Amino acid sequence: MADAAPRLKSLVEQLLGAPLPVRIRAWDGSEAGPPGDPVLVVRNRRALRRLLWKPGELGLARAWVAGDLTIDGDLYTALGLMAGLVWERGDDSRTLVQAVRDPDVRAAVRGLARLAGPFLPPPPPREEVRRVRGHLHTRRSDKRAISHHYDVGNEFYEIVLGPSMVYSCAYWEASGATLEDAQRDKLELVCSKLGLKPGQRLLDVGCGWGSMAIHAAREHGVSVVGVTLSQEQATYARKRVAEEGLADRVEIRVQDYRDVVDGPYDAVSSIGMAEHVGADRYLEYARDLYGLLKPGGRLLNHQIGRRPQQDESAYSVDAFIDAYVFPDGELAPVGTTVTQLERAGFEVRDVESLREHYALTLRAWVGGLEAQWGRAQSLAGPGRARVWRLYMAASALAFERNRIGVNQVLAVRTPESGASGLPLRPRTWHG
Repeated sequence: MADAAPRLKSLVEQLLGAPLPVRIRAWDGSEAGPPGDPVLVVRNRRALRRLLWKPGELGLARAWVAGDLTIDGDLYTALGLMAGLVWERGDDSRTLVQAVRDPDVRAAVRGLARLAGPFLPPPPPREEVRRVRGHLHTRRSDKRAISHHYDVGNEFYEIVLGPSMVYSCAYWEASGATLEDAQRDKLELVCSKLGLKPGQRLLDVGCGWGSMAIHAAREHGVSVVGVTLSQEQATYARKRVAEEGLADRVEIRVQDYRDVVDGPYDAVSSIGMAEHVGADRYLEYARDLYGLLKPGGRLLNHQIGRRPQQDESAYSVDAFIDAYVFPDGELAPVGTTVTQLERAGFEVRDVESLREHYALTLRAWVGGLEAQWGRAQSLAGPGRARVWRLYMAASALAFERNRIGVNQVLAVRTPESGASGLPLRPRTWHG
């Protein structure tokens, strides 16, 4: 008799102390739970062994990446229903000590172990970061982390990001805009905030595939130095620069921002890069950029932020993101970012939240990935494609629910005279 799903549902609910919000389909074809879509498909017993050996988000992530768990139906709906049990339990979660002492929990674990079969830990999927001992955010560790994230293959990123090849939040200014329109408008917004003029020098920190550098040079007549730690990004960006006929105005380097010494620059753009810096290094990052600017020069820092915690020392990086997406990445509240920029000497002149814009951007990226799912898997591998689909869909929901945000912070190296060079009405760049 096929009864794995009813048994699994009962045991999981016993462990969680709450009803399971999605339907389950087990490897034996049995189903249990609320009718209709979406359905959580447990494809084999190995999925249970992953969860037993690594309970919580990382165990679920390993099962998903390995293909042991899938969703039949709308992924966003499934993630939304499961978020309250997996990602948002907060202070209501049972501590490990409470769980061990609870006889019902111990009985449920024994039941899951019997259902899981031979109790050996499956190896992590090969897409998981292999940790190297040492300090975080050294030049070597940052280059390794960046390579893991960005050196996936430029053709794969073309599928996800579309023709703009901009890997940061778009700016959805007009209804009915395409992703390409919204990314162009975001680049123009950055250029407008920086007040770029012909003949100026711009440093683009974390330049990606060169889109910001190309736009600034082509549309505003500036000379640009773009730096990245990804060799694949640099190769792609240089090719685009040459094709645009901008090689005399745009230089793309494989270089750590800490090694840039050819300032001063009139402006610095840092778009979606500061999340890689880390809390311990952030003041150093801010001071380095301050030192690279001329007096009166502007910095546009475009950065994902998280909600502040009552106890900031309790902050920990999301287990799935750290293991599969952004190794060593860290998020900070926007207030912390502003404080560190001010400590470095900057005058912060404007902070703009684009939180809802990032949710729209991520949904567009997921749509692009799903539209070419077969090709994406052949380019990056099935596991890597599953990582990106889950990461982007879950992130879209996180932005929509205000669990994380994204902010553009405009700061100036204001000279001693106090003349910032900014307009009296700071939002004039919106037209």
